[in-house]
Amino acid sequence: MLALSVAVLVGSSCSRVEQAETVDATPVDPRTEKLKLPTGFKADHLYSPSENEHGSWVSMTFDPKGRLITSDQYGALYRLELPPIGADSAQPKIEKLIIGDGAVIDSAKTHGGMGYAQGLLWAFNSLYVMVNHNSNEEFEKGSGLYRLQDTDGDDQFDKVTLLKSLVGEGEHGPHSVVLAPDKKSLYVVAGNHTDLPKMDAYRLPPVWKDDNLFPQIKDPRGHANDRGAPGGWIAQVDSLGERWELISAGYRNPFDIAFNDAGDLFTYDSDMEWDFGMPWYRPTRICHVTSGSEYGWRTGNGKWSPAYPDNLPPVLNIGQGSPTNLVHGGKAKFPEKYRNALFGFDWSFGIIYAIHLQPEGSSYKATAEEFVSGSPLPLTDGVIGPDGALYFLTGGRRLESDLYRVYHDDHEKTDAQLASSKTAPKETAAHKLREQLEQYHGEAKAGAVDFAWPHLKHNDRFVRYAARIAVEHQPVSQWQQRALNETDPLIKTQAIIALARHANKTQSSQMLESLMAIDYAKLPEAKQLDLLRAFEVVLFRHGTPSPALKQKVIAYLDPQFPAKANELNRSLSKVLIALDAPQAVSKTIALLETAKDEKSETATASSDLILRNPQYGMDIAGMLASVPPAQQTYYATALSAAETGWTPELREKYFKWMYDAFKYKGGRSYVGFVDKARQAALSHVPKSQYEHYNTISGDSLLSGGGLELATSTSYRPKGPGRKWTVEEALPLVESGLTNRDLEQGKAIYAATLCKSCHTMGGEGGIVGPDLTQLGSRFTPKDILEAIIHPDSVISDQYAASIFYLKDGSSVVGRLTNEDENTYYVSQNPFAPQTLREIPKSNVTRTKTSEVSPMVPHLIDRLNPEELKDLMAYLISAGKKDHKVYTASAKAESNPQ
Repeated sequence: MLALSVAVLVGSSCSRVEQAETVDATPVDPRTEKLKLPTGFKADHLYSPSENEHGSWVSMTFDPKGRLITSDQYGALYRLELPPIGADSAQPKIEKLIIGDGAVIDSAKTHGGMGYAQGLLWAFNSLYVMVNHNSNEEFEKGSGLYRLQDTDGDDQFDKVTLLKSLVGEGEHGPHSVVLAPDKKSLYVVAGNHTDLPKMDAYRLPPVWKDDNLFPQIKDPRGHANDRGAPGGWIAQVDSLGERWELISAGYRNPFDIAFNDAGDLFTYDSDMEWDFGMPWYRPTRICHVTSGSEYGWRTGNGKWSPAYPDNLPPVLNIGQGSPTNLVHGGKAKFPEKYRNALFGFDWSFGIIYAIHLQPEGSSYKATAEEFVSGSPLPLTDGVIGPDGALYFLTGGRRLESDLYRVYHDDHEKTDAQLASSKTAPKETAAHKLREQLEQYHGEAKAGAVDFAWPHLKHNDRFVRYAARIAVEHQPVSQWQQRALNETDPLIKTQAIIALARHANKTQSSQMLESLMAIDYAKLPEAKQLDLLRAFEVVLFRHGTPSPALKQKVIAYLDPQFPAKANELNRSLSKVLIALDAPQAVSKTIALLETAKDEKSETATASSDLILRNPQYGMDIAGMLASVPPAQQTYYATALSAAETGWTPELREKYFKWMYDAFKYKGGRSYVGFVDKARQAALSHVPKSQYEHYNTISGDSLLSGGGLELATSTSYRPKGPGRKWTVEEALPLVESGLTNRDLEQGKAIYAATLCKSCHTMGGEGGIVGPDLTQLGSRFTPKDILEAIIHPDSVISDQYAASIFYLKDGSSVVGRLTNEDENTYYVSQNPFAPQTLREIPKSNVTRTKTSEVSPMVPHLIDRLNPEELKDLMAYLISAGKKDHKVYTASAKAESNPQ
């Protein structure tokens, strides 16, 4: 917890870690010095909005005069005239925009008439502003897309037009707005807490449902529990905001969208970090936004597998993080590989990824390169400027905010010189076919069914998807019987999924009978999964069939369970349990005891993120030290809905598995999810046996709310908290720590994570130094300074190192040892014995990290009395006879 004895990693410190070389004696700006840049790139720090009381900036765009327009997340718009690259003076000229719409605007107000924008775009001689804000007295304009115009030519915006009001605000509200490649329309993106407004047209047919037979468990901590399908969405809008067309949906919270040179659209969707370790967890990812695409976000544990045929897979899984900006490098004066790349911004861990796309069929495959990084570097927005440089912002959530410019040695080349060296994008045959199919999206057109039908079995997944959506846009009467009578198993599977989404319940039995005519065993594994998905959608949409037909479906599917592949077993287990198949419970219990997880590939390893941002990295660290068995957790959740097929022996095995499950550590909602499944399963046991199974399944391990384990960490600060400063906190201690509450101090010590890393009196973690003698070695002021400002002084003994590698990536960790050829690095404070070996031949340079691995703001949830109890516990080392626990004690400047 304490910077003076920071909880990092055990092991010997090595003195041979090289410091970054200084090339000359020119003073270096610490803000740019912390940035890792590729060879040939340079960075300028241009402005600090927060230092000038201009807020924390989160969006920006350039106007035709080359001026940058930005927005404070909770305030006004600003316009900047930027110095050119290489100018002696790096200070921009800045003005706060005061915007009128026929009413008198008070320029002294924070917003100046417009602001709170998470999306800005100059187009059609106007500034488009995506406001993300709940209308109130301070700023009356609510969330929505606005158009700002200068109608009298005085270079100020005097006309404000609300194009569409949107219901939703906050971090999952409405976000960015971009210009279409043909410069004739706009595209907007919104997170899953933004209601989808009524559209004029729908590329994705508006028939979405949860379509998941998995027993629904909403997030135990309440996040997004009132949000349903279709989740986050992307729409195309004309310049006047009069026609809105839904393009794509099924996202969690994409902040930004970007087109590449081929005119294909992409987004960078967020994960749900509280789901770490759960089988439905989906990492942050780059998605190709095709016409009518669905990406399967559903609330709680209802998220669809990317393997399901009725949604699309990501182009690339990145890993944990908080995506913000996405921009294409086409207009950058960079080397060609970067001009063809997307740049994805991660706010949490301070990384700009260069996403290198390679055409593959009708879509793409991709790799990620760490382009720019820094700690801390809370990235918010970025844009390619008219000078070909990448401009980016940091800030958000009222954090310190900065404006940077990154440019390459090529910045002096002309556009013509750069264009001559750039390869034009090549269109594949599959890409062309997909776009032809997409011409049938949105409305009924003659010939659509005949054209699309054979492509339902195309070997390209995006083409198959586009063909199904084309069929779904045609009247069901044109293709219903064709779907039921189809003899090709691959076409039939896709056609029945389409029919299940549009037919009524009277067709249910016909759809099931048609599916059972397929020879399951002759299908390849991926097509078997598609077939199982077809069964699931029919059953979810149209309910349990008649008893006779239900037995027939069970007889068809039961011999296939268990399968060899985890994904098949997930589908088979939940479908058979939903059908009350007699052997479903016994077969699933057998898998529950033996299932092994398959390794998932992400562009960034989780362990590489831990020490980049301790506030978020410690959650990852804890999980990686004891990763839950995701596949087994899936079976346990599926079994929670089973009412029949149980024996006493099977129940003993199941509920004892639940007990053991609580020893693992996942995301913040892991314990709650497991307990919700446990409680659902308990609802099916005989009442006379409830207490027995409740006990053996771990009830005694849980806190009262079932969200955490029943340890001292279950203490929740009462607050109200505040952003504590040393100047504010020190008088509380110096005025006298008397008659404090030892047990509450101990509980707060655990709740603020001190106990996780430090030992005191023989109890606690072993990854940080022992704090037993803290009170006898340091003054209260020293202790408070270390807690509140962990980065101000970091002992060399505990500092992490940054290893820059030849491939452009970097590794952050604690160097524990080295030999002639290898660095041995520990990255996880909760698993310090797990070492990563880095060949020295792959390392270009190393640097000491300037970020303390201690989590910042740990005491900000505490009220004054709680803070005094914590300080008393630290000073006393938890000894009940210490003077801080007696009524007559007086605090001393250096208690002994």
